[in-house]
Amino acid sequence: MFLNITFALLIGGLVGVVGHIRKEGKMVKPRRTKKFIYLGVFEEVIMGALAAVFLVVSSDPDSALKVVLLAVIAGFGGDALLTCLDFLKIRHKE
Repeated sequence: MFLNITFALLIGGLVGVVGHIRKEGKMVKPRRTKKFIYLGVFEEVIMGALAAVFLVVSSDPDSALKVVLLAVIAGFGGDALLTCLDFLKIRHKE
């Protein structure tokens, strides 16, 4: 189980980086503004890794292939969640 969680963390984080580069076109470094800290690429890495771990732990896969597939799907799901939250934030401002 620990090995599955480790693989899910690594693969989900990697998919988060790929999603960030796809969305931004480059890797954005973290920066600090007056009101908040923007995590940049680490935001997607954390969301992808956490989503992958939660999905792998909740489904309890029995093979390494299932762990990899679930982690990739969850990594892209974390990116979709961030996109949805950004959309709702923009919509709320209007």
